[in-house]
Amino acid sequence: MSTKSVMGRTATRRQRRNRSWPEALKREIVAATFAPGASVSVVARRYDVNANQVFSWRRRLRDVPPAAAVRGASRLVPVMVTPEPGAAVGQRSSSATETIEIDVGDYRVRVGSAVDAQALRRVLDVLERR
Repeated sequence: MSTKSVMGRTATRRQRRNRSWPEALKREIVAATFAPGASVSVVARRYDVNANQVFSWRRRLRDVPPAAAVRGASRLVPVMVTPEPGAAVGQRSSSATETIEIDVGDYRVRVGSAVDAQALRRVLDVLERR
C-alpha cells in the first residue's frame, strides 16, 4: 500500500502544460539565442519556455534554415578576376564592356555593367536551388 492511500489522500498527477508553439515563434526564439551576448536561459525565461526545450529546438533547426533567411542571406562567394582573351594587360579600351563571371555550381553567368540587379538576383536564386 502506498502512504498516500493509507492517509486517506488520493494521488494527484502534476499537470503538464502542453503548448503548441508555432514554427515561426520557435525560429524567432532560437534566433534570439544566437544574438551577440544572448543567454539561452534568459531568452527562454523571456518567452516563458523551458531552456531545455529551446536547446532541443536549436538542435532540430540547426540544419534547417528558414526559407526567408535563405533567400535574404548574404553569402560570400569566391571571385576571380581574369582579363578578356586577347586584351593587353594594363590597357583598357574605353569602349569595352566590363563584365563579370559568376560561377554557381555547374553554371557560369556573365554579367555586363548594365545588368538589372533584381533580374540577376532571380537568376542566381534559381541556379542556387538546382
